[in-house]
Amino acid sequence: MWGEKKQETPSRTPLPQQPRPAVTPFTFSGEAKNMAPLDSTYPATTSERMSSSGTARLGASLHVKGEITGNEDLAIDGSVEGLVHLEDRKLTIGASARVTADVIAREVVVYGNVKGNLRARDRIEIKKDGSVVGDLTTARIMIEDGAYFKGSIEIDKAGDSSSSSDDIDKPAYTRSGRSAAITSAD
Repeated sequence: MWGEKKQETPSRTPLPQQPRPAVTPFTFSGEAKNMAPLDSTYPATTSERMSSSGTARLGASLHVKGEITGNEDLAIDGSVEGLVHLEDRKLTIGASARVTADVIAREVVVYGNVKGNLRARDRIEIKKDGSVVGDLTTARIMIEDGAYFKGSIEIDKAGDSSSSSDDIDKPAYTRSGRSAAITSAD
């Protein structure tokens, strides 16, 4: 009874096994220049705040050290250390993001934490739960109530895309111009 085993016959004939291809481990060395577009089927924590068309996303579990450059809008929910250079694009720093980097973009919207200098040709927005420690250079700025900001702000009208060609003849005040005036005044 306990020691006796009954011979069981399979009810189905087993299928022949297909040979599996050898799996090669993925290694990466070099610099990633482009990121894949945001997949609308993947849940994004910042999807309510951004347009999904043509926006790349760096997820909350990802950590990047180095330089990010590209030619598409980017939403960061993970952590970044280094440089983010999106000259003519929008950068959205999500609520869960931790960015320790200098940023150059057309537009920057901060929901999370940034330590570094931000330079935006068009505008910088720091939302109510956002935090920025660094210097800002932009044509337009918006800091919501409840946001944290520590640094300096330089309004750069030369970077404003809405400026007319008549503004070319007007003097533009730059950081180097002001520091020279301050130095000579001492």
